[in-house]
Amino acid sequence: MEQNEVKVENTEQRAAQGQRPRRPRRPRREFEVKEFQERTVAIKRVTKVVKGGKHMRFTALVVIGNGKGKYGFGTGKAGEVPDAIKKALEAARKNTSTITFIGADTIAHEITGQWGACNVFLKPAPDGTGIIAGGPVRAILELAGIKNVYSKVYGSRAAINIIRATHQALSQIKTKKEYLALRGKL
Repeated sequence: MEQNEVKVENTEQRAAQGQRPRRPRRPRREFEVKEFQERTVAIKRVTKVVKGGKHMRFTALVVIGNGKGKYGFGTGKAGEVPDAIKKALEAARKNTSTITFIGADTIAHEITGQWGACNVFLKPAPDGTGIIAGGPVRAILELAGIKNVYSKVYGSRAAINIIRATHQALSQIKTKKEYLALRGKL
């Protein structure tokens, strides 16, 4: 009876009693808190025609953001999709920007961004509207932390051009005070 009640705690005691020693436990993994949320916007297969045939690779377009006004985007190209995404994430971390928004988590004024043949129109929206946008514009606005905005894309629908035009529009946004001063209302 007494032998069953005695707890055997370490491996040396177990081995001395003729029992199989336990394997030591692996230490628990420490999960790192990510600074940015990530979203893959587009993955395309691209081909280069070379002397020996076709050389296929993959390009990835990734947007990152912390939801508090900091966002970035990047592209990566590699022979495999995960490698392309990894390269794009590294490029996005190096290419971050910060914006300021006003109450109701919206932008201060209407703005149009242009990149190549693509125009992106952004308009502030009242609280509770949400993000009225499609695809790449929605990705960059959600990850930047903007919650209420209308948008419309004119011209080119290439994902990278849309993201660059949206970035160009967001970088032009002024604070509410600057905007009112320009209009002579302050």
